[in-house]
Amino acid sequence: MAQKTKITVHPLFPIGEISSRLFGAFLEPIGTMVNGTMYNPKHSTADEQGFRQDFIRGLREAGLGAVRLPGGNYVSCWNWKDSIGPRESRKTHLDMAWHQYITNEVGHDEYLQWAEKTGAEALYTINLGTGGIQDAIDIVEYTNHEGGTWWSDLRRKNGHEKPYGVKIWYLGNEMDGPWQLGSWEKDPGGYGVACNEVSKAMKWVDETIETAVCASSAPFMDHYPQWEEDVLTRCYETVDYLSMHHYHIAPPGDFKALLGGSVFYEDYIRTEIAMCDLVQAKMRSPKKIMLSIDEYGTMARPSEALHPGYGPHNMAAVHYRFDPSRKYVRHDPDKMEYREFPGGDMLQALTLASTQLAFLHHADRVKIGCMTGGLGALCASDHDHVWKSASYYVLTQLMRYARGVSMMTAVEGETFDIPGYAINDTSQYPDKEGVSWVDAAAAWNREEGQLNLFVLNKNPDTEYPLEIDVSAFGGYGLEEHLELYSEDFEAKNSYEAPDRICPRRSTASSCANGVLTGVVKPLSWNLFRFRTDAAGPARG
Repeated sequence: MAQKTKITVHPLFPIGEISSRLFGAFLEPIGTMVNGTMYNPKHSTADEQGFRQDFIRGLREAGLGAVRLPGGNYVSCWNWKDSIGPRESRKTHLDMAWHQYITNEVGHDEYLQWAEKTGAEALYTINLGTGGIQDAIDIVEYTNHEGGTWWSDLRRKNGHEKPYGVKIWYLGNEMDGPWQLGSWEKDPGGYGVACNEVSKAMKWVDETIETAVCASSAPFMDHYPQWEEDVLTRCYETVDYLSMHHYHIAPPGDFKALLGGSVFYEDYIRTEIAMCDLVQAKMRSPKKIMLSIDEYGTMARPSEALHPGYGPHNMAAVHYRFDPSRKYVRHDPDKMEYREFPGGDMLQALTLASTQLAFLHHADRVKIGCMTGGLGALCASDHDHVWKSASYYVLTQLMRYARGVSMMTAVEGETFDIPGYAINDTSQYPDKEGVSWVDAAAAWNREEGQLNLFVLNKNPDTEYPLEIDVSAFGGYGLEEHLELYSEDFEAKNSYEAPDRICPRRSTASSCANGVLTGVVKPLSWNLFRFRTDAAGPARG
């Protein structure tokens, strides 16, 4: 019989306030994200701007809180000034990041107006590849200034009378990457100085904004984490966030590596917190830099051949390659190819959940999270339709119930080990020992009298007896246990069959005197909602 898992939560052990921007999404014109899904003037639901209203309605219903846009590698050669005004007068350019034509049918105003229509806060990435300080000044003035200047009055002339009020601005994208146009790969100090001046100037235009500076593009870069120190030392007092990206990869079929990959995210987070605090100490500053993990995902990918002598973490070298046969593509939003990812819905949902729990474990410093597949998780789509995948339920439960303060969760139970593995010359992972099969995070919304626990069973074979002790929260009782689980791990939701996988209320859990007993099924996601009618002081 499986060993019982015990989870203890105590009101004396908070982690930090949970940000409303923690469960956001990322948008960039690659694949069908923009062309086909966000924008398709020929779609049956298209509005006057060409936006798919079925997609907008889906995101509004889900409650999308924040979206980072318009990229991504895309922005490092994008001139926003060529994307405003009448569409017929906009300029078409080459997108050297993704070898596509930039038609600018969807431009600066459309991105921000689409975000308004979805109800999401727009988090904006500026071009610090081919762009510079004057472009940065002008874009904030156009976007956020009330009026009375050439740029702000031009925005009003272009149809948006009020300022957009964008609060978060990213100072370029992955600026240490050699794949960026205008990369600062070999000059982190120069990038830091540029960010210092650009951020200062942007804040002089609008002193209510905050800015984010690029970290190393991945923990596999040769210069990680020295890059962060060199950059932050030169711009620490003018920026507010460190912009982090990570894509975790595991071999197909390896549930331990895939679902246990959250431990690698936690390593990455802890390292970046330490580096930020090191620079804070060097600067003797009272200010703390917060973390924005604004591109991330976890996926399965077959291993590739390794090259001895290549270097275990040389992520940069693979990008100095040129393919004479490669052609630029002009996309038709109505004729985009929609990929179907292998595996059932539950695999993607549980992978998402594992990473999200890692963010909650560090909610005191991780304040922004923008998942690369977040839009699809909230509103799955094809050429014609939208529907809810299993990931929708995980993400919306977190958005609705992970509010207030993230609390420490002590988990006692069975563990597993992840042997070190290499996917290719750049993505290589060390051994991990003692990873818990059952992972958990908790959110205490004291004002509303709600304590919510999110529990993930990563074990593909074992159902665990469960005990949750919240007795220190005086007067809290179980309101409901919602369980996301599928007997058929290959099952998928679809437009024709939207409810194959959806949360069910479990009757296997009971609670007495603040101690819950129940079970968590193999490869399942669970939400335990505790509530009290008296939201007064908890017992210490």
